[in-house]
Amino acid sequence: MEKKKVTVPLVCHGHSRPVVDLFYSPVTPDGFFLISASKEASPMLRNGETGDWIGTFEGHKGAVWSCCLDANALRAATASADFSTKVWDALTGDALHSFEHKHIVRACAFSEDTHLLLTGGAEKILRIYDLNRPDAPPKEVDKSPGSVTSVAWLHSDQTILSSCTDMGGVRLWDVRTGKIVQTLDTKSPMTSVEVSQDGRYITTADGSTVKFWDANHYGLVKSYDMPCNVESASLEPKFGNKFVAGGEDLWVHVFDFHTGDEIACNKGHHGPVHCVRFSPGGESYASGSEDGTIRIWQTGPLAHDESEGLSPNGTLEKEKANAEEEVSRRIEGFHIAEEAKSKGKEEAEGL
Repeated sequence: MEKKKVTVPLVCHGHSRPVVDLFYSPVTPDGFFLISASKEASPMLRNGETGDWIGTFEGHKGAVWSCCLDANALRAATASADFSTKVWDALTGDALHSFEHKHIVRACAFSEDTHLLLTGGAEKILRIYDLNRPDAPPKEVDKSPGSVTSVAWLHSDQTILSSCTDMGGVRLWDVRTGKIVQTLDTKSPMTSVEVSQDGRYITTADGSTVKFWDANHYGLVKSYDMPCNVESASLEPKFGNKFVAGGEDLWVHVFDFHTGDEIACNKGHHGPVHCVRFSPGGESYASGSEDGTIRIWQTGPLAHDESEGLSPNGTLEKEKANAEEEVSRRIEGFHIAEEAKSKGKEEAEGL
């Protein structure tokens, strides 16, 4: 009987409360980066390859529900229960803008061209801020039918999508008219929405189902029942041949995109999995949990050669060494003490 491969994750500590959102940057000349949000007030930036802590964005006074990086990983944005969305310099950690709202902000997203920021939350209003004119009033899209939990951009920033906490479905809005042009119907409220890296698919999780929709024609492509209620799902970006899902059973499941068969089941979290995301190259994926940790799981060789097992120690140590130079400028920008860097401490002492 063939021995089942066990994946050993990189475990990233630092958050003292549940991790509720993760976002990978695209690959940049300095590598790629991972930002995390948790129910504490301090989102964190990490090297996306090694999980090494780079810095903590300090300034929020409530839980941070959503986080993202722009296309160049030069700016970060966070949405918080303190009724604000903040835009940060991702090199120095300084707050660049703070956009005040009248209720909890649950979601934010940079436009593809990085000039606009989309926000949504308990006010049931979608707002678009022009980052070139941050003092100008935002454009408000037609009132959302429910409290907004997630937002994203589509079609070269011509379309935005949103989901609500108290009703099913994903609504797609025309940015020019501010009106809903399509609704993707689901039985349960959406817990996760992701637009694939190539813009072809919208991946959604609702109840115990993961669905894949055609992002251009809005038809349902695949629908799979999961072994538990799912809080998040993410499609592998390079080949699109697998997806990960996590939820209330504490495990991170990997499935075949074409058949829905389970490929792997990764155990390690000590609480429900709130968010999962693939890295931009598909070589790894991250999971954030109620237990306050982030775990980065290696997918292994992408050439479908399952006969060769991973070498967690040797491979990851090489990755760490290669990544040191890539993130040096960012680390210096965050003013991290050399001692903290060498020990890999997760506790933030302020920016």
